[in-house]
Amino acid sequence: MLGAVETRSVSPVFVGRAEELGTLHDALVRAREGEPQALLVGGEAGVGKTRLVEEFAAAARHRGAVVALGGCVEIGADGLPFAPFSTALRALRRELPGELAAAAAGQEEELARLLPELGESKAGRHDEDGMARLFELTARLLERVAAEHTVVLALEDLHWADASTRHLLSYLFRTLRTGRLVVLATYRSDDIHRRHPLRPLLAELDRLRTIRRLELARFTRDEVGRQVAGILAHEPEPDRIDAIFERSDGNAFFVEELAVAANEGCRTGLTDSLRDLLLVRVEGLPETAQQIARIVAEGGSTVEYRLLAAVARLAEDDLIEALRAAVNANILAPAPGGDGYRFRHSLVREAVGDDLLPGERSRLNRRYAEALESDPALVPADQRATRLASYWYHAHDAAKALPAVLEASVEARRRHAYSEQLRLLERAMELWDTAPDAVRRTLRPVDDAEVYPPCGCDPATTALRYLDLLAEAAVAGRLCGERERALKITKRALRLLEDEDDHLRTAWFWIQRSRLVQGLARGDGWKEIATAQELVRGLPPSEVHAEVLATAAHWSMLHEPGPDALTAAERAVEYARMVGADDIEANARLTLGGLMVDAGQIDAGLGHMYDVRDEVVARGLAAVVGRSHVNLPSVLEGVGRSEESVGILREGLRLTGRMGLRDAEAWIWSNLAESLISLGRWDEAADAAGNAQRRGQTAGPHGSGANCLAYLALARGQVPEAARHLAQGRAAYGSHDPMPQHDLPISWLTIALAAAEGRLADARAELARTLEPGFPLGTQRYAWPLLLQAATAEADARALPTARDGREQALDGIRSTAERLTTHAPVWLAHERWVRAELHRAEGRSTPDTWSEVVTAFEPLGRPYDLARVRYRLAESLLTGAGEDERERATELLRLARTVARHLGARPLADAATELGRRARLPLAPAPAPDPDPAPADPAEALGLTSRERDVLRLVAAGHTNRRIAQELFISPKTASVHVSNILGKLGVSGRGEAAAVAHRLGLFPTEMLMPGPAG
Repeated sequence: MLGAVETRSVSPVFVGRAEELGTLHDALVRAREGEPQALLVGGEAGVGKTRLVEEFAAAARHRGAVVALGGCVEIGADGLPFAPFSTALRALRRELPGELAAAAAGQEEELARLLPELGESKAGRHDEDGMARLFELTARLLERVAAEHTVVLALEDLHWADASTRHLLSYLFRTLRTGRLVVLATYRSDDIHRRHPLRPLLAELDRLRTIRRLELARFTRDEVGRQVAGILAHEPEPDRIDAIFERSDGNAFFVEELAVAANEGCRTGLTDSLRDLLLVRVEGLPETAQQIARIVAEGGSTVEYRLLAAVARLAEDDLIEALRAAVNANILAPAPGGDGYRFRHSLVREAVGDDLLPGERSRLNRRYAEALESDPALVPADQRATRLASYWYHAHDAAKALPAVLEASVEARRRHAYSEQLRLLERAMELWDTAPDAVRRTLRPVDDAEVYPPCGCDPATTALRYLDLLAEAAVAGRLCGERERALKITKRALRLLEDEDDHLRTAWFWIQRSRLVQGLARGDGWKEIATAQELVRGLPPSEVHAEVLATAAHWSMLHEPGPDALTAAERAVEYARMVGADDIEANARLTLGGLMVDAGQIDAGLGHMYDVRDEVVARGLAAVVGRSHVNLPSVLEGVGRSEESVGILREGLRLTGRMGLRDAEAWIWSNLAESLISLGRWDEAADAAGNAQRRGQTAGPHGSGANCLAYLALARGQVPEAARHLAQGRAAYGSHDPMPQHDLPISWLTIALAAAEGRLADARAELARTLEPGFPLGTQRYAWPLLLQAATAEADARALPTARDGREQALDGIRSTAERLTTHAPVWLAHERWVRAELHRAEGRSTPDTWSEVVTAFEPLGRPYDLARVRYRLAESLLTGAGEDERERATELLRLARTVARHLGARPLADAATELGRRARLPLAPAPAPDPDPAPADPAEALGLTSRERDVLRLVAAGHTNRRIAQELFISPKTASVHVSNILGKLGVSGRGEAAAVAHRLGLFPTEMLMPGPAG
């Protein structure tokens, strides 16, 4: 456009910042070794943040890194959603097109919300996981691109960042764990006042030890002298350095401006305000160049050349001459990419913008809006709606602004930028009363609202209502985490509806209020759901009606499962099918299947759930895919089909990982831990529980993972550790929304811990508290283990004189409750027999026949620890007045129980079996049979390697990295690293290569087991 414009950098010399640049280079070195780096660079405006980033970027490129720069874009007072990430991803796509395409493969529709060039983003119902899913996929994208290339992602001007950008950056800083990646962000520290939206993020990031903060200080007098010498190309007089240093106070940008002003004879710059200094330089331009500067100041951070031409309305030659003058004076600069212009420094833009008159400002915004409305191609497509809305709003034209703001809110919603959607909808509410009726009558819900279902009207012909805006804003607030604002909006809507006879709309808002109350931890949400149910009772089928029923059924499944919940789920499925609400139907069918299993219709209920799972996977319904791979395995585990559960959970990990369903993935890890515990794969279970806690973004997976770890600690005799995990689980769940699936395992662990610590009175108190409300239908999977633990505690304490008082009451409570619990599944029937046997032991009438029944019930279930425990009890019973046959049988039972206990690390059970054998003088260690050709001792066992360490060493010997080992064994890279360190110590070697050599020399693994897979 300008051809060869002669520009002059006013600061050709990079001064100081050696320590800061060293920190950045150190981060680059660490990143090249596969350790992602996160850095924040703060400093006042003009202190030199951008220059530091430019120097580092140039050095990183020289070292072979790929640098992707993105800046937060300001339009008036508005920020573009995800603007810096979109810009940076475009840069990555230009530099590494093949790698980025491969990294995004299969998720182009979702990632197109950030980078529209990848394709069309998928339309459909938005859910609570949408934004988190986009964030997780973005993190995975960056990790994959950075697997083979060192990537520097630099984001500038966070003080202008929109809320969605801040949330995404926070997510990346907290979750990036692999890849050769440096994420660097800059912000103005002097702009961060107490209520600035960036302030909470900075406070949050301060708590993360993985983030390094750099705060750029002003220049010293010596550095100012070197900077001025570089600008003037000669050593200045000392008094001039003193004057510039005193006036600039060491601010790098003001040093430049003052040096140039002094060199050009503009002495006023040394005495007037610095703002006046900046304006003096602008006022020294020709009038047309000043006009262009004012236009660019109001247009945003960057203004495209064609848009600028349309707004300036100058002859092209005049426009180019004006731009040439502004560029040569270092007021404006070509934007990166060469398609527009921006101020060389934002301080100059702010000074020029602040100097605009109110009428002048609105007139310029109108001209921008009219130009963009006339030719939408003047700006990138993903910016058009937001910028047009901003221009019309600041032009103070409500008739034009209201439709534009609503269109921008739809675009923000499409990109999962819910915070920006909420802000735009609140702006639409502000404009609503001032916009003409004729304009409002042209607006349609079908165009401007998505979450609000049609309530007895045709949305294509009925005008948009203020209530529609409130509905959309309430959901946007919930999805972006602004639940307090969303609750206020919902209350306002319900007040407006008090004067209307509109039960469907009112019911819909009550359902939103229920979700918000639960999300804010202010109740369980049932009062609001019940109100909605009353409002829709007797009304014809509708999407609202189906959603109310589905919500009520799901709530009841979690809180009060039973016949009423089952009926509500059946009606929800029926109504959703009648009105074509596929998502509601799929969720309701999952709920129905789980409730049918609880009611004893096990095969039919599981059939429903399998069907839903297959359908939603085929259709790619991400939210229901996640839930189906959480609920179905949980139900399978609840009826004792643990192996089947693990298979589905493994597939669920693959699907949720690919789809970016991080919280669903965390739930799957916690459910996997539970099933692996049942199957006796405790080391894997501990890793899975840890993954649940690391991956979880909500309280549920954290609590469930803590419970699994508490169980393992108790079974292994680590009582203090169990207490710590139990406290974590209790804290994660809280007390505002009690659910049997949370509360009953906590009560079970509380009783078990109290018994392990000899606090029988506390165990009985917890039992009494739990038995008082009773166990509703559907809670048997939690009730049986709890009753078993209580009965076992009573039996173990039978010989204690202090345990007599209160024993009968406790035993009666356990017995009467057990008689009312269902035993439809083999695992529940086995537990019923076990509870009965423990009650007999507590009463001193335990017999071998009773325990034989229990052992027989558990033998086909594939639960080795439970089987070992009941075998121990049977052996104990056989040894009471036993003959030789009974002693032989008891010996074999104790051998089996002790072997399993030792394998699992269940020290209390192993010690008990050993002690019982010692007291009964049983030969638990089998006499070795004579072997003419004895096999050599297992070298791995001789080296003291555990079974998990053998697995890790096999993969080390195959040449796998810690990351690949973690993927193969479903553990974290950190856990893999710990195992590798332990192995090196036990082998007495210093590196992985030596360890592999030892494994090969000793023949620990067959050759075919060491064939390496793809590089990890």
